[in-house]
Amino acid sequence: MNVNDTTSAAVLDRIRCRPADERRILFTGATIVTMDPALGVLHDADLLVDGDTITAIGPNIDPGDAVVVDASGSVLSPGFVDTHRHAWEAQLRRIMPDVDDLGAYVMSTLAGHAPVYRPEDMYIGTKLAALTAIDSGITTMLDFSHNSRTPEHSDAAVEALRDTGIRGVHASMGPHFGDWDKQWPGDLTRLKERYFSSDDQLLTLRLATLATDEIAGPALAYGPDLACVAKDLGIGVSVDAVFGKASSEAILRWAEDGILNPDVTLIHATGLTPEAWKAMGETGTTVALAPTSDAQIGLETAIPAVDEALSAGIRPGLSIDVEVALVSDMFTQMRTLHAIQRMRAVNAAHGTDEQPARITTHDVLDFATLQGARTNGLEGVTGSLTPGKKADLLVIRAEDLNNMPLNDPIGTVVLGSDARNISAVLVDGEVRKWNGHVLDVELPALRREVHASRDYVLNTPAA
Repeated sequence: MNVNDTTSAAVLDRIRCRPADERRILFTGATIVTMDPALGVLHDADLLVDGDTITAIGPNIDPGDAVVVDASGSVLSPGFVDTHRHAWEAQLRRIMPDVDDLGAYVMSTLAGHAPVYRPEDMYIGTKLAALTAIDSGITTMLDFSHNSRTPEHSDAAVEALRDTGIRGVHASMGPHFGDWDKQWPGDLTRLKERYFSSDDQLLTLRLATLATDEIAGPALAYGPDLACVAKDLGIGVSVDAVFGKASSEAILRWAEDGILNPDVTLIHATGLTPEAWKAMGETGTTVALAPTSDAQIGLETAIPAVDEALSAGIRPGLSIDVEVALVSDMFTQMRTLHAIQRMRAVNAAHGTDEQPARITTHDVLDFATLQGARTNGLEGVTGSLTPGKKADLLVIRAEDLNNMPLNDPIGTVVLGSDARNISAVLVDGEVRKWNGHVLDVELPALRREVHASRDYVLNTPAA
């Protein structure tokens, strides 16, 4: 067994010395968790990357002129997909780890700190979040960028995604509180023309909005006007703060108005009525669950709505949400959801003859990969290791101390692994992490920028 190729500087040099469009990489001898229902899990198999695309999966692939990477002793997995993260807040990580409720977060972060952010703070926070995502195996991240105070703030957030090399979804929204240029949502047209003119690129654009006017007023709440903006631009919509009676009533209005559809993602979706779930299921609306956020911050019922989603025929994506109080990685989201749902299922059946309806490790990995891609409108691009899709993949060391021996590859990815086991990350065929280290990052310089931005934000009073 050889697990050294993804730690070899010489192999990395051979990969990177070729122009991207001429680059061919063949990973050999791996256990491949494709998350493609037609392909399943392949043992002792190969995967060929040609340029930015997966072109073949199976045993004994002819390498031709490809750089051969011995991946025996490793699991190849699709990169994880984060369906909702407020990336600009990253320099305020864990500033309130024991936050009591949503109101405390809103008043501290959105009313207290957000108004003093400069464009450079937007850039640094978003860059830090994206690099951390790559480090922990998230190859696609939807940045719910709800601090777009000026066009320059939006530009900084988009450019941070671009500069890190992540597959980024910029979901733009105006801020909740404080002074701003009121350029949103009109500025979405400029953003699309400047940064998102092609349908075949690493970055995509969405409109971000709130479910109701309870927190920040009617201008930021989803409805027919914002639905028309998104439709005219040909972009999807991500709706945050979807919970409780008011959101349930709003969902029924949206269904009646014909603005609830597969291009709309509802985030959290806790405490919704059966009628709202029925409307969501019938319209093909997608859902982004935030397991640690719902449980730790205590959003509405505080229970991630996976059972409700599945009962409505919706397979949800997963998300990180706010790093001011929560973890940064997808492994924790999968494990949290897996444990909470199974606990509830067994508890509900306890003392009866009923069999608990428990989700599996395959379910949560599906949510974190293929369903996340579908939720972000990228199912045809990423989310599974399928020939023809882009090469967004992870090489996970299965023979590390905490993973060996490899018995169940999906269980190993979901329950055994963490960022330290990820030897390599590819995004769009580009190597972004190798030998356990994110590439092309001057960590001391980044650290200075993050600390300086954090200090500025914390020491500058909001007007």
